Amino acid sequence: MGVSSQEYRPDVRQPMCPSRLVLEHVTSRWGVLVLAALLERPYRFSELRREVGGVSEKMLAQTLRTLERDGFVDRDAKPVIPPRVDYALTGLGREAAEQVWALARWSERQLGAVDEARTAYDARKQERSA
Repeated sequence: MGVSSQEYRPDVRQPMCPSRLVLEHVTSRWGVLVLAALLERPYRFSELRREVGGVSEKMLAQTLRTLERDGFVDRDAKPVIPPRVDYALTGLGREAAEQVWALARWSERQLGAVDEARTAYDARKQERSA
């Protein structure tokens, strides 16, 4: 017997809420970058690895499997020689990608403010320990 939506309301602030795992997948370092890249267009594995930059083959494969399982990425294996596999966002994946990409772009724009805050924090800590 399933749980009705009236009985259970997901709350990411609760320790056992399953939405925490979804949040972890889409906001992980590689999850964000893969989703962002796929916002542009579908990619083959090797193209995506170059586009993301710095991700290992193993980590990219793991990230893509996770995002595919969660319904964010579609894996299209074409029966050709050599084998061709394309990765693209699903509708759900596009929605998630737009959200995390907005946050990533915000972090780029706020880098100066964050650097200033860090410098001020470090100066205060140094003054207290002197």
